[in-house]
Amino acid sequence: MASSNATGTGTPHRRDGFAAESAWATGWTGAAAVLMTFGGIMAIFQGIAAIAEDDVFVVAPNWTYEFSLTGWGWIHLILGALVLVAGLSLFRGAAWARAVGVALAGLSMIANFLWLPHFPVWSIVLIVIDGFIIWALCAPRRESRA
Repeated sequence: MASSNATGTGTPHRRDGFAAESAWATGWTGAAAVLMTFGGIMAIFQGIAAIAEDDVFVVAPNWTYEFSLTGWGWIHLILGALVLVAGLSLFRGAAWARAVGVALAGLSMIANFLWLPHFPVWSIVLIVIDGFIIWALCAPRRESRA
């Protein structure tokens, strides 16, 4: 859909007169889509394991925000399915998926912070990944009028 500029600068432009999205921004969006898809699948498995009350999870006594393992399982299962759908939609170029992805990554950060007593290392890794997803989806795009 992109073609060369008539001025000979080689800057790709779309037919509607706007400059094509930079490869840098597109690459980060693709990376966020991959991480969201993978993270959604992992959250679904994490939720299933918690609902089944698997022995993988440790419950720390006397934690400030203590919830049942089954309740957390359902939260992670539902949130994981939503993140998976948004990540797959980013691959398809859905305009709504960027905003929804930022919101879901924020919710995932909160859920993983509250999940710290059960699986601390994994929670910290996912908080960092969710932060990267938010950054990648909010990275500036070069959409200038030609």
